[in-house]
Order: sequence, then C-alpha cells, then structure tokens
Amino acid sequence: MSAEAAKFLNSFAQALSTMALYAPGHPARERVIDSSLEYLQRLQEKDRTPQFSFLGLDVIYGQVALRELKEWDWGLRLANAGIQRLEFAAAVERDEFEGFLEDALARLTLQAIDSSTRSPERRSTIKFGAIGVKGSEGVIRPEELLPTATIQYSLGEEADTIRWLHDEVEMSGELPLIEAESVVRSLSVAMHGDRDIVIPLLQLKEFDQYTTTHSLNVSVLSMALAEFIGLGAKDVRAFGVAGLLHDLGKVRIPKEVLTKPGKLSDEEWQIMRRHPAEGAKIIFESDRQLDLASAVAYEHHIMINGGGYPSRHFHRDCHKASKLVHICDVYDALRTNRPYREAWEPERVLTQIQSGAGPDFDAELAHSFIQMMRQWERRVAVVDDKTPLPHMSPVTETVAPAAASPVSPSEPEIPTAGSAT
Repeated sequence: MSAEAAKFLNSFAQALSTMALYAPGHPARERVIDSSLEYLQRLQEKDRTPQFSFLGLDVIYGQVALRELKEWDWGLRLANAGIQRLEFAAAVERDEFEGFLEDALARLTLQAIDSSTRSPERRSTIKFGAIGVKGSEGVIRPEELLPTATIQYSLGEEADTIRWLHDEVEMSGELPLIEAESVVRSLSVAMHGDRDIVIPLLQLKEFDQYTTTHSLNVSVLSMALAEFIGLGAKDVRAFGVAGLLHDLGKVRIPKEVLTKPGKLSDEEWQIMRRHPAEGAKIIFESDRQLDLASAVAYEHHIMINGGGYPSRHFHRDCHKASKLVHICDVYDALRTNRPYREAWEPERVLTQIQSGAGPDFDAELAHSFIQMMRQWERRVAVVDDKTPLPHMSPVTETVAPAAASPVSPSEPEIPTAGSAT
C-alpha cells in the first residue's frame, strides 16, 4: 500500500500548489481537488483509516517510512506549518476534503483561517495537527502533563528486528543499515503521541536479551534528550541511530562472557572492554556515512576527565553525541535489573548522574537530562515487547526488585560513567 500512499501525497501536494494559483470555482482547482480525493479513496479501499506523520524529511505512513518520498520537501513544509500528523477516517466527503485543503493551504501561506462560515461538525473525518513536545516557548507547560504515560503500542517488532540485526552482524560482519534506520523511525513515531511525547522504555524479561532491550532504550532516551535540548529532526534521528548501535560491538563478545551472571575475571573484563572498538569498526566498515554512530560506539564509555575506556594516547574531546549517549547508557543500565544487582530507582540514578556531572559526564547535558526526566516523569512508560498495553505506569512504579548477586566489575556498586554497561 505504500505506493498508493505515496501517490495520494503527491496528488495532495499538487492540489495545494494549484489551489494557491487559482480562485475557488476555477476548473483547474476543482480538477486537482477531485483527483486528489480519488487517490485518497483508492488508498482507503485497502486502508480505511490511513495515517501519516511528517517528521523532518521523513514521511511515515502508519509505522512505515515511505522511501519513495525520502526528503520530500512537502513533508517538511507541512510539519513547519503545524501539520505533523494527518489522519483520515473512512468515507471522507468532498466538501470535508476541500475544507481541509483550504485550511492546510492557509497554514502554509500564513493566511488567516475564517471559521465563522463553517459548521462545527465539518471535517470530523479528517484530523491533523502538531505532534511532539514543544509549546510556543519550546517547553511543555505543567498543565499539559498527562496523569501518567499512556501508549497503545508495543516494541515487539522493533525488538525482533534488533535481534535479527545483531545475528546478521555476528554472521556476516555487515550492518543492515536500512533496518536500523527503520527501527529508529518507528521509535520516533511511537514517542510522539497526539499531543505529548511518550518515552517508551522496553522492560527487560530475560537477561540474555539485555543488549537488545538496552539498545532500544538508549535510542529512545537519546532522541528524547536531543529533542529536549532543541536539536533539529535530522540530528535527533542521527543521535537515535547512534544510540541504537552504541553497543553493537558486543556481538563479538563471547556469549559466556556477555551473559555471565556473576563477577567477571580480569581476563573476561579485558574481553568485555573490547566492544567499543569492535562496534566502531563494524559500523564504519559497513557504511562510512555512519561516522557519527561509529564515533559514539567508540567513545560512549569515555568520561569527561579522560577516564573510562578505550584508553587513548592523547586526550581529546568526545563528540557531543557520544557525551549524550553516554548519559542515556548509564541511566538505562542502572535502572534495569541485572543478575548481580537490583535495579536502582530512577531518582537514585538521577542523583548519581548529578554527582558525576563534570568529571564523568558533560555537565550541561547531565543537567538537561535530569531536567528532562523530572519534567517528563509522567511520560516515561514501560512497554512490553509482545503485546500492546492499554495503560503504562511510570517507571518508578514498575521496576521489580531482583535478588542481590555478586557485583560485576563492569558495574561497581557505586558506578561511574565509564564503567556502567
């Protein structure tokens, strides 16, 4: 159905262009409206309620990125005009469709929309508006907070894709980039609800699936923080890919070391510390356009004061994305149950990040992360990897304690940024 969806959007853009040139009632204007509606009706023969999201230069149909419209400039124009999400119910009438096109055109051309002549019942089958997190001043006002984070979504397909991706890398040594990018796009769609952002964090069920769960969570947290500090859509997505792939080098760590429930020996710890360099090599050799993700994979365990690993002969500043992913990496690692320690409560983790701001973490990013997590506390949702949950409780209510076990040297009892995995 993606081909039909792309044809409709192209006809939709053509209709807007033509309507900007001709007055109401002009034959050319009427023809493009009829043609676009016809394309919509064809699409609705296969999908009765099509939904579109315009995220930067990405056009999402349902949960699928339309590669036919990669960097379609109309998507960016619509998003900038406040039309970031577009939904059609079944049986859209012609007058409703024309009214919607007029409103969209008015937004694009910054014209006033006169609603005095319209019935309050009009356009009930077409919904459009902004998605995301920012109000007029770039922050969410307290009165907009949800009682708790809610999301009709699971991360089952995304988790399965990451497991498959890791298997492919382990077997072939090559990174399936398209699949990695599609997961990040899907996570972005899941994060942006009708009004407010939701931060869906996958709940760990089996310890041997930790790398999969952790990768998805770090990607979500990285995109949320990048958006919170005001980065553009393209950078937000790039940081999300970097977060998703930051631990990719663990595919080359022996399973008996990676999933060992107890304390690692000195030799095993040295093996574990290879994963940043291994991940950077895999990513860079697979696609050199992913140099940012490669840098993050290499640098995400390096502290601001130069500590951590890998060790370097000459001190140099890490990339901003590495510093950002570093914080998200530690947060998710500490708030997750592990065989050798209980999960920390979110507030305890934030206190630890606060105390490490400066020597361990980039101070500005650490403070922004803490502000984000406290401001959006009710928007953090624990998500199942199999079935959608109708109601998600805040993380603080869903972390189940695990029996205490010996502490691994990769995560000391009072962890530092360079040591958490």
